[in-house]
Amino acid sequence: MDLDFGQLNPQACRTYLLKARGSSEAVLVDPCLDCVPGYLHLLDREKLKLTHAIDTHTHADHISGAAALRDRTGCEYVMHAKAPAKCVTVRVSDGVELDLAGVRMKVLHTPGHTKDGVCLVLGDRVLTGDTLFLDDGGAGRDDLPGGDPGEHFDSLQRILGLPDSLTVFPAHDYRNRTPSDLARQKRSNPHLKARSKSEFVTYLGDLRLGPAEWMKEVLKANYACARDPKAAFIPTEGNACEVSGPPGRSAGDSEVPGITPDELARRLDEGLKPVLLDVRQPQELVGELGHLPGITHIPVGMLVARCRELEGARDRGIVTICKSGIRAHAAAQFLLHAGYPKVEVLVGGMVRWNEEGLPTQS
Repeated sequence: MDLDFGQLNPQACRTYLLKARGSSEAVLVDPCLDCVPGYLHLLDREKLKLTHAIDTHTHADHISGAAALRDRTGCEYVMHAKAPAKCVTVRVSDGVELDLAGVRMKVLHTPGHTKDGVCLVLGDRVLTGDTLFLDDGGAGRDDLPGGDPGEHFDSLQRILGLPDSLTVFPAHDYRNRTPSDLARQKRSNPHLKARSKSEFVTYLGDLRLGPAEWMKEVLKANYACARDPKAAFIPTEGNACEVSGPPGRSAGDSEVPGITPDELARRLDEGLKPVLLDVRQPQELVGELGHLPGITHIPVGMLVARCRELEGARDRGIVTICKSGIRAHAAAQFLLHAGYPKVEVLVGGMVRWNEEGLPTQS
């Protein structure tokens, strides 16, 4: 396929422009509302007619620009048949082949992150939406309305069946990773590790971030085809949709020191008082593992919006805590990037704390 292809956005949300080489018609995939003026300027400058705007799924971290583009250009708005947005004009189903602006693409229905998720296979690349991110970015989270880890597993099996040579272009990337082929993703992406469906569901259960309230409001704005960029509050920092794999050395990672349960218990006995930041979900605090006495509780999915509550902890230091250490590591990385100088992770989380017989509350 003789294709002109480009990524237009400077931020983590990716918007792709597609057109056949030499054509005066174009398609935008996953446009953002706050970038619509820039898209219109580009189309005018290049003398292009926008024929279609496609959303690969209902977004939770930004408001789609597709409805506004339809208003301004008369383009068709394309989504999967299960998309809840009422202003969609073309609803597609699994396996359909589209010819838009001279660009042929095949639609794969890939639910899991959302019920309406699709991937688009075109030429030598696949646009994976939030079904698959790049490298250690994993994929879109499955704990928002409509998410289903089991469905996500099935969708990833379909992606694994595609040619290894296809280059993966996701709808989000939070660390400026470079698109690479599916063969590399099979080696580097933790979501593509060989495992059974039950193992995958358990794996995501350990990584679950917990829905952030602001993301639910963004979903509602997209259901309603909002045209106002201020229709929902959207924090400017954080990897909202990304569910990464277990912590490891990767580009962009910050070194996060760990503290063992016995060392933390010793410090507390000596009267040292770091902020004990438990980032689990509320129901986990009353579960069998309990929680440490005197915790500050902010679920990791709400940390971006609420991190200012920790301003008084800059000098005291912070110890992040979760069930096994994975979510706590993600929270600690965010806090380090946000300028908190003294952050440690409780090694092994509440599981190891309990194994060592240390005191808890419920």
